[in-house]
Amino acid sequence: MKHTKTVGIYLVGIILLGICVLASLAWGSKNIEIGQAINALLNSSDTSFSAIVVRERIPRTIFSIMAGASLGISGALMQSITRNPIADPSILGVNTGASLFVVVGIAFFNINSPNQYIWIALAGAAITSVLVYGIASIGNGGMTPIKLALAGSATSAVLSSLVSAVILPRSEVMDAFRFWQVGSVSGATWESIRLILPFIAIGLIISIAATPALNVLALGDDVATGLGVNIGVIRVICAVAGVILSGATTAIAGPIGFIGLMIPHSIRLIMGSNLRGIVPLSAIGGAALLLISDVLGRLIGSPGELQVGIVTAFLGAPILIIIAKKAKVRAI
Repeated sequence: MKHTKTVGIYLVGIILLGICVLASLAWGSKNIEIGQAINALLNSSDTSFSAIVVRERIPRTIFSIMAGASLGISGALMQSITRNPIADPSILGVNTGASLFVVVGIAFFNINSPNQYIWIALAGAAITSVLVYGIASIGNGGMTPIKLALAGSATSAVLSSLVSAVILPRSEVMDAFRFWQVGSVSGATWESIRLILPFIAIGLIISIAATPALNVLALGDDVATGLGVNIGVIRVICAVAGVILSGATTAIAGPIGFIGLMIPHSIRLIMGSNLRGIVPLSAIGGAALLLISDVLGRLIGSPGELQVGIVTAFLGAPILIIIAKKAKVRAI
């Protein structure tokens, strides 16, 4: 029965993702019928205006799938290694650290290409992760879920202030940074997909390989150590994977929040604590959520569009309140 339930959940997730893909290809400032969108995908000789519109949306859709999956997996990893049900790249300040490094690069080092954004965003995300974890580990009792969330929030606030301090006196930097800052997939191209694909592949491989050890780690540090798991190494490896996934995505799309919080937590409520199911389903759920958020932003803001980072924030803020209220920030 449990196996049948798991298969059913996967099927529902894949079907939902497929529906979101079709919606992303068909709906926007110019709405296309679903049948026409499918025909444009299957018939390469179709040169109608509708087919051209659909094909122009393919890179954006593929990038949204990759970005949403990356953020979902990153959130699942961070929640597991910190045992914090409200941990995700935005809550822990990782996205803000990437943002600060990007804006400093734009302002002082004339960085202006997606390839440069990726490396500097990864550096910012990694340094911020180490800083937050170090702050949370200070004092009696070491790192706890509450201390980690507080350290992440405080660090994020400080880094956000530094971002404002850098861009406010520089109008040219503000123009380059303001659209990136809210989080958007509208500028996705085949080139940006090629740039982040290796990073996402590395993060995904590490995540899948580490899930057995993370399942053991969920039993507690003492039990995991007794079963031969090096808890320090596993936490570092998974943290690196999470930073790679969220940092690479943030570099191209900007700091898109709440996906890494909402999706893994929701999957855990459905599937239990087995990371073998949580990680792949977080990828599917994250991709579906980012796609549908992008579609909603296009429909709500038509004939323009509302940035996807704003839509995910509107969806995520109430869910964060519900999670915090029910979970009472207990360890997982």
